[in-house]
Amino acid sequence: MSAAFAERRVQADGFDVRVCEAGSGEPLVYLHGGGGLHLNETIVLLAEQFQVLAIELPGFGASAENTRTASFDELACTIVAAAGIDGAYTLVGTSFGGVTALHVALRDPAPIAALVLIGPAAFRPPGWALPEPDALMRALFKYPERVALPPPPPEEVIEKQMRLVSRLIGTIDEEALRRRLPGLRVPTLVLFGAEDGVIPPELGRVYRELMPNCSLVYIDEAAHEVAVDRPETVAALIADFARLRRV
Repeated sequence: MSAAFAERRVQADGFDVRVCEAGSGEPLVYLHGGGGLHLNETIVLLAEQFQVLAIELPGFGASAENTRTASFDELACTIVAAAGIDGAYTLVGTSFGGVTALHVALRDPAPIAALVLIGPAAFRPPGWALPEPDALMRALFKYPERVALPPPPPEEVIEKQMRLVSRLIGTIDEEALRRRLPGLRVPTLVLFGAEDGVIPPELGRVYRELMPNCSLVYIDEAAHEVAVDRPETVAALIADFARLRRV
């Protein structure tokens, strides 16, 4: 973890939740993807302009296995409790965290000044599955050979996290979500890497078509982990979008 971030734990909805915090100013809540909480360069850059709260979802990292959360709506309730923010904030979620962020906004849109979904996984093509292990790195990163990743967690942690991810992804009712999204008027920015190998980038159009206040941006030279492939670009887009929505 970057030395700029302080770690604390909060009790939220019966879970012991790890929160990493840095920066000052307007609050920005960040929800990670299915690989767990990694404070990538995009998050570090955002902490130079916002008070960033990066929340580790219950069941990830060193936390106990989460067999209790039964849906993304339930997970959204936990995240709102963990954030504990009074007033407006920007909400950013990537991939699995993008699905979570979307459900946080559906649960209580009022305090969310801006919603940013990075490679969100709420909609997937029929028969979708993660790429095979030998192709996964190229699906995640445009240039995997250039990425300096932290050491992977123990195998049992990976398996624990993937059980939760698979279970909750399996609860998504895409048709019901399509009916709910037209009523969500929160200003939303959807970002996709143009070469995303995990979630087909063309699915970004689903959000733009369904959500009445949604912008869609494709980022060149980036795969699924666009915040790792193009950190300066992603941080600048998020910061500009958040500032625009505060005017």
